[in-house]
Amino acid sequence: MQQRGRRRRDIALTTVERELVCQLVLEDGRSVAVPTRLVYRTDDPYAVRVAFHTDSDTPVEWCFARDLLIEGVFQPTGQGDVRIWPGKTPRTMGFVYLLLAVPGEHALLQVPALALSAWTERTLRVVPAGSESSPSGD
Repeated sequence: MQQRGRRRRDIALTTVERELVCQLVLEDGRSVAVPTRLVYRTDDPYAVRVAFHTDSDTPVEWCFARDLLIEGVFQPTGQGDVRIWPGKTPRTMGFVYLLLAVPGEHALLQVPALALSAWTERTLRVVPAGSESSPSGD
């Protein structure tokens, strides 16, 4: 978990990162641990990047709207390639689900809700919702 800042073209660049372990939910109901890195950068304030470290040499990376992630912690959101929703049963309430799809393939990931919520809160402290288009994030 890091937060670091530097100057870039007279605008402070801040990166908010978090490493955690997600579970890739397999079709038979089993799951596989997937080390994951969440990244938010103020030079791209509308987006979040998620890197899944699988058995390959390079991580699988996705980039999508921060608003989707923020809303998905509380209620189902998204369509198409990225869908996010909170767990609703006693067994799943501690998780947020992230469904990532490309034509012919999909991956369902179970993300620890508390860790995800804490990270999204940190991004909102750096750039509050609705202020993404202002140069300083204010």
